[in-house]
Amino acid sequence: MTRSRPPARRRPVRQFIPPQHGAWAMLVLPWLAGVLVAGFRWTHLPLFGAWLTGYLLSYYALQAVKTRRPRRFRDQLLAYGPPTVLLGGLVLAVHPDLLWYAPAYAVLLVANAVYAWRRKERALVNDLASVLQSCLMVLVAATVADVPVEQVSGVFLAVLAYFTGTVLYVKTMIRERGSAGYRVVSVVYHLVVFALAAWADWLLGALFAILLARAWVLPGRKLTPKQVGILEIVNSVLLLVVVVVV
Repeated sequence: MTRSRPPARRRPVRQFIPPQHGAWAMLVLPWLAGVLVAGFRWTHLPLFGAWLTGYLLSYYALQAVKTRRPRRFRDQLLAYGPPTVLLGGLVLAVHPDLLWYAPAYAVLLVANAVYAWRRKERALVNDLASVLQSCLMVLVAATVADVPVEQVSGVFLAVLAYFTGTVLYVKTMIRERGSAGYRVVSVVYHLVVFALAAWADWLLGALFAILLARAWVLPGRKLTPKQVGILEIVNSVLLLVVVVVV
């Protein structure tokens, strides 16, 4: 009697999805804000596809750098590399002027790689480099729509200010909970941004007043990471509404 072969193991889907839930808002919101403000073009769809697969590719590439074990992430790199190249190549073929953004992204990705190699990817500077990468998508989406970046510069600055503040605030709630220094920096940052936003537009000022209040009041309270994340999803939606209306 012959023994039947055991069924081949399937790789769990979660091995292909990064455990960084907050990253999705940083991917979707800048692209959506740029599209809604600048106007939709069909090339925004492959741009978004390349943006998502490019993030997934970069995440596992940086994991390979961090662990010094690239073969461990071979399947993920092979899964996300081709669609990133194909979709990105399609967008660049239609909009070759997007190559002007390549140096900025290259510098920021090198910074990510350096921190990954040093296994300090949670460092504040590395987080801010990732925030800037994300927020540049507002300008990229405008370029795809053939809209001068000057027309969306206010949206870019508002999104950049929000995510920068979110990095500081989330650190006071999770990894730097109890750090008086981080809390002071976060509150002062939000206070300055609120003043600038209120000077620019009352609705934008109202939004950053809410963000200032949460940066001031919530640190020290017992909120779970899930609760912190849900609150930031709500704030992200509010930001999107405000930048579109303003």
